[in-house]
Amino acid sequence: MSPEMDIGPGLHADPDVTLGYPPARPVPERLILGRDARLRSGTVLYRGSSIGARLETGHHVVIREQCEIGDDVSVWSGSVVDYGCRIGNSVKIHCNCYVAQFTEIGDRVFLAPGVTIANDLYPGSSASQELMSGPSIGAGARIGVNVTILPFTRIGPGALVGAGATVTRDLPDGCVAFGNPAVVRGWVDELVHIDTRVEAAPGSVARYRLVRGEP
Repeated sequence: MSPEMDIGPGLHADPDVTLGYPPARPVPERLILGRDARLRSGTVLYRGSSIGARLETGHHVVIREQCEIGDDVSVWSGSVVDYGCRIGNSVKIHCNCYVAQFTEIGDRVFLAPGVTIANDLYPGSSASQELMSGPSIGAGARIGVNVTILPFTRIGPGALVGAGATVTRDLPDGCVAFGNPAVVRGWVDELVHIDTRVEAAPGSVARYRLVRGEP
């Protein structure tokens, strides 16, 4: 075992996985990876991050240096977690997501495919670069397909952000928000049950369709 890595037992990694990739920035810490990881082809884990047990990656995933990642996290194909992030337990980051530097993600958060997180309010400005900060996403929040989350914002625990939204301001706990910019449209605990909104689509691999009259 390399002195620059501390890899737990039970690792299942495809042949072209890279562990302990050296970052361009000076990072003294080792790569720490917990037990029973499943890493698929093209995954690159940089030196200097600490990752808990049972990490699972899709293909061509990158996790940069100085990240703190909990247990039972999955990062699916084509996604990048940039440096200096903190990610809790049981987080699912779906395909083709970008998590910018200095982002904090709480336990059990779900990022749907194509979520993009920003951390630079005035791109190209040296002053803005000095103050780079990603958002904070509270525990149990669910972020829909192709949502963009801007720097400094706070998404409360349990919030649901609808597909295609742009989050430009803080969102409260348990809200349902969507639009561009995203605004609060309701509350998760008031959502009608999905069984009342869909009906079977016999013969289609899509399986279900919206009930007629649904928006």
